[in-house]
Amino acid sequence: MEKAVWNVKLYGGRGSTPVCELDFQKYGGNTTCIYVDLLINDRSKLMVIFDAGTGIRQLANDIETGRIPKTDFILLVFTHLHWDHIQGFPFFSPLYNPNQKIGVVYPKKKLHIKDVKDLFALQMQKEFFPIQLENMGSDLHFIDYKDAEVLLGEDGLVKFSYREHNHPGGAFSYKLEAGGKSIVISTDLEHGKEIDKNVVAFSKNADLLIHDAQYTDEELALHRGWGHSSFNQAIETAELANVKNVVLTHHDPSHNDDFLSAIEKECKSRFKNSQLAKEGMEFNI
Repeated sequence: MEKAVWNVKLYGGRGSTPVCELDFQKYGGNTTCIYVDLLINDRSKLMVIFDAGTGIRQLANDIETGRIPKTDFILLVFTHLHWDHIQGFPFFSPLYNPNQKIGVVYPKKKLHIKDVKDLFALQMQKEFFPIQLENMGSDLHFIDYKDAEVLLGEDGLVKFSYREHNHPGGAFSYKLEAGGKSIVISTDLEHGKEIDKNVVAFSKNADLLIHDAQYTDEELALHRGWGHSSFNQAIETAELANVKNVVLTHHDPSHNDDFLSAIEKECKSRFKNSQLAKEGMEFNI
């Protein structure tokens, strides 16, 4: 059996707002958080987490209990800073550990490090949260995207790349490549009337593509400009990019388990290696 290079675990795949009703349990109600681990290197050095939606609270629990290996450095990489992608940040317990080094990356080039820090501090000012950013306690740094490239490079093992795509306020797709295996994360993405050729090119031949799919085609027609894709657009992107596996994520808060199960069946009939994101879903690539 071919040795796995990457471990990917989804801790949240809901979009817009978390949900907790009984008929939303199969696919989960927490908002976006994705854990990525490079299996072929020293796993004690670096942990990479994409987005800090409400799912990051459970990830913190898994770190504390040893289900996820603790590391010297945690890198929090953000696709963008809309509420559903940062609302779990204050509840990520390693941020309160004085012995934990943490770096925050948001590679919007027009924003300086101070600007990014101020955006996170805003949601934690005393009117909104009891603990302020400067009092969290960890060895926390907001770092430049160039420094993130060096950290993620893992001594030359990893190629880290990203591109900004269409979403209100902007959002980023990320690609991690190592050992001949690649992962692409493209959530909160609006293609437009036709599939964005640049997204296809960025995702080309990926072993795993995690792609936004908040709407049906009919819903998308009513939400132009909201920054999201349809299920069919996600599958079409996977087909055009010749990816090996695609996970459809950022489920609309109105889509319950029965609805999503029916959609997943349709997607699998068209693209065999497609799945809808479920909390706790794990891949070894």
